[in-house]
Amino acid sequence: MSGMDTIIREEARLILLRTLAEEPDGTLNSELLRRRLEHFGVSRTREWVHGELRHLEQLGAVRIVSAESVLVATLTSRGEDHVARRAVLDGVKRPSAPSV
Repeated sequence: MSGMDTIIREEARLILLRTLAEEPDGTLNSELLRRRLEHFGVSRTREWVHGELRHLEQLGAVRIVSAESVLVATLTSRGEDHVARRAVLDGVKRPSAPSV
């Protein structure tokens, strides 16, 4: 994996977690998450997003279930802790400190 690939993956994982954290129930499907990544300039396939969601699941940051051609991801308390800067997940960009 190149240095830029690592940076993109870590940034994308943070975007995925933050996007889920913005949802009232902490849940979205992989196609909606893929579109959100595109909004931030990370244009990748749905399969790539599935790989990143599976990585986040291995870290305990999300739970995923398969629903036909998409994965449905739900943020866990561990993922919430990372977004809120109460914990650090390896391989996920650390969120910026909130501005005062």
